[in-house]
Amino acid sequence: MSPSRLERLAASLQSSDLSAVALNPGPTLFYLSRLRFHLMERPVVLLIPAHGEPALVLPEFELPKVDSFPFKVQAFPYGEDPSEWNAAFRRAVGSLGLDGQRIGVESRHLRLLEFHHVKSGAPLAEFPDASEILAALRVRKDENEIAAMRRAVRIAEQALSDTIPSIRIGMTERELASELLMQLLKNGSEPDLPFAPIVSAGPNSANPHASPSERKLQVGDLLVVDWGATYDGYISDLTRTFAIGSVDEEFRRIHQIVQEANAAGCASAKPGLPAAHVDRAAREVIERSGYGEFFNHRTGHGIGMEAHEDPYIRGGNPQLLETGMAFTVEPGIYLPRRNGVRIEDNVVMTEGGAEILSNMSRELQVIG
Repeated sequence: MSPSRLERLAASLQSSDLSAVALNPGPTLFYLSRLRFHLMERPVVLLIPAHGEPALVLPEFELPKVDSFPFKVQAFPYGEDPSEWNAAFRRAVGSLGLDGQRIGVESRHLRLLEFHHVKSGAPLAEFPDASEILAALRVRKDENEIAAMRRAVRIAEQALSDTIPSIRIGMTERELASELLMQLLKNGSEPDLPFAPIVSAGPNSANPHASPSERKLQVGDLLVVDWGATYDGYISDLTRTFAIGSVDEEFRRIHQIVQEANAAGCASAKPGLPAAHVDRAAREVIERSGYGEFFNHRTGHGIGMEAHEDPYIRGGNPQLLETGMAFTVEPGIYLPRRNGVRIEDNVVMTEGGAEILSNMSRELQVIG
């Protein structure tokens, strides 16, 4: 029988210099417990020691969730009076003997709110960043996780397919984004989307992270749609680029170049090779075509419970790809104040290379 997620984390802590980790509501807490807690003004913290039973500090009204944990936890509830909350944290930290120890935290997730409460219970403790240990716990997906991501991809692709017939010249980016949002929910995405869809056309499409605006779609625009769905806590993150009516030949050319770069990046991914190798394979296609200066971001990032997680597909990253890792391949070319292109797929590493989870056509589809 394979070790549980909690057992794997405990083993990692035992081989590190950490005595425990402190987790607030977020992907890692959900990964370990399959339970959702609101990130709100009332702090929730799970303290997981290297040895022994975890301690959970939570509001009294959340106590029924304790019975649903897949492992035993000591509960330390508190009421509505904020002046009493530190006492609950002191009891929890004291039960594990953590004051004066090293308590790891996730620097991108633990808020000052939770940190101050934990520190009040362990004023002599150190709080190093445990992000690498926790990322390693989640970076290789099992069959159930990959199945959830496949479903998230299918939902996203169907949602955009159902949205395309409504695209028309003169509609705004914001109107298109609203229609896509509705279709994502209608097709089965959880309401907690991985990110707000990016819908950008013409000059706005040259901004990789543009927000949908009141700009109207015009003939000659390239239209970039970057969107995703969530299923059972796991996400998809895709991008396709369309032509609004007739577009200049150069824009058709850069779309073809990006399509080739996307294919090269996907084909290059093999277990045992560094993440930087995938970035280099995609980037070389664009550089050879003379547009290297217009590809101004990394080639991809890991996906799973978060839209951005390990492994990061960037130049200089020596992290070796392993089976079960899932990530995006999303090269782009962005011509300032003119038009931009990005094509993004989701892949999972297998022993034979990258399996592409997304099937939607990457060809330049003309609308209008």
